[in-house]
Amino acid sequence: MFESACLSLEQWRFFRSWVANPLRVAAVAPSSDSLARIMTNEITPLHSPVLELGAGTGVFTRALLNRGVPEEALTLVEFGSEFARLLQFRFPRARVLWMDASQLAGHNIFQERSVGAVVSGLPLLSMTPRKVMSILIVAFLYIRADGAFYQFTYGPRCPISRSILDRLGLKARRIGGTVRNLPPAAVYRITRRPPPRGLAGNPGIFLAAPRYPIDCGVSQHLKFSVTT
Repeated sequence: MFESACLSLEQWRFFRSWVANPLRVAAVAPSSDSLARIMTNEITPLHSPVLELGAGTGVFTRALLNRGVPEEALTLVEFGSEFARLLQFRFPRARVLWMDASQLAGHNIFQERSVGAVVSGLPLLSMTPRKVMSILIVAFLYIRADGAFYQFTYGPRCPISRSILDRLGLKARRIGGTVRNLPPAAVYRITRRPPPRGLAGNPGIFLAAPRYPIDCGVSQHLKFSVTT
């Protein structure tokens, strides 16, 4: 009874946030446990630390904990103030950053190439190409050579366009999907492409330079950071 009441409250909180800002939330209900299992199925404690973007109510966060990732190895980025406070309450040993994921560039939250996996609940389809690129560029600055960026979508294909993948030297592979989600969703793994011949020995080259400037500067969206 208590769990059912908590779930109803969480669904109502999510629905209210969607009504207030449908482009930012992009779903009328939290992600399902079925989707969370697919999103985190390849992640183990060896991938620590793990970065989660758009953590929402913590559905993927709980799945990461179930996979054995230590709570203190999680950094949760969430732009919604109500969700950020909820994450702080539910996962007190995790680092919670209340900010826009596209503004991570100026904050050096990890050493370069130290993150084993990025789990994204961001609504990429509702973002501009410029913003999607800025998020991916920063994420792959942190992701180590064998790491991956996991993204789900409600659409029929990868939410990151072929032109952006090509420009950044990335590749996408669909790793699963579920109809037990509202709406049904598919999951993609985004990784680096092998470097061109002759550049394999240069670990600093993994993303093509964008053809236009990316605004990744510090903004007023950084409200607070909770660390342990």
